[in-house]
Parts: sequence; structure tokens; C-alpha cells
Amino acid sequence: MNYMPGTASLIEDIDKKHLVLLRDGRTLIGFLRSIDQFANLVLHQTVERIHVGKKYGDIPRGIFIVRGENVVLLGEIDLEKECDTVLQQVSIEEILEEQRAQQQAKQEAEKAKLQALKDRGLTVPRTDMLDEY
Repeated sequence: MNYMPGTASLIEDIDKKHLVLLRDGRTLIGFLRSIDQFANLVLHQTVERIHVGKKYGDIPRGIFIVRGENVVLLGEIDLEKECDTVLQQVSIEEILEEQRAQQQAKQEAEKAKLQALKDRGLTVPRTDMLDEY
């Protein structure tokens, strides 16, 4: 096997099914159709997979273009082992409702944490203020 530098090493992975984790936390699954020198990706038959606990749901997205700087992780999916999962697939509506409930619980926990810090006389800098420096 010859080593190819940079994104050229992905040429062997074209037309294979891949999982892509994005910077914003989204997970995409699709067939890698094209790449360029900036690691921009074109995915075909793409689904956005949402995980909540032991459940997941897939939202069909079709052709998806991903800017290379947003890719955190790219991995080939073994089609033979793809079905061997302990996760339960549920409908899109159900997984979106579970995701909303999970995000709401996370926000409430964050509010409680901030209130506990405030009660103790401590403050946490706001994230929108950090960019000023």
C-alpha cells in the first residue's frame, strides 16, 4: 500500500459508505462521491442520524456537500457489521421529541448550576463576551 499525502489518501474511499461527524455535533451517513484538496466532501444518499440514549432516528438528506473545515471525524462503515447494533431505530418524530426533551433537560441543569454558583457569589463569564478579547 502506497502512502498518499493529505486528502489524496481518501481517493480509495470513494463510493464507499461513510460516517461523518461535524463540528456542530451532527452525524451524517452516506456514500462518499467526491473530495478535493480542502477535504470538502460530497455525500450521496445521505441521512442525518440523531442519537438519544439507546435510540436513533435517520432523517433523509439526499446529496450533501460538507465543507472540509467542519469535518471532525470521517470513517468508513463496514456494511457487514452495520446491522449488528444494540441501538433501537425509532421514527423521525419520536427521535426529534426525545432530542428536544434531552436538550431541555440539559438547559435546566445548566440553569441550576449557574444559580448554585450565583448563590455562592461566583459568576461564570458569558460565552458571547469571550469573543471580545
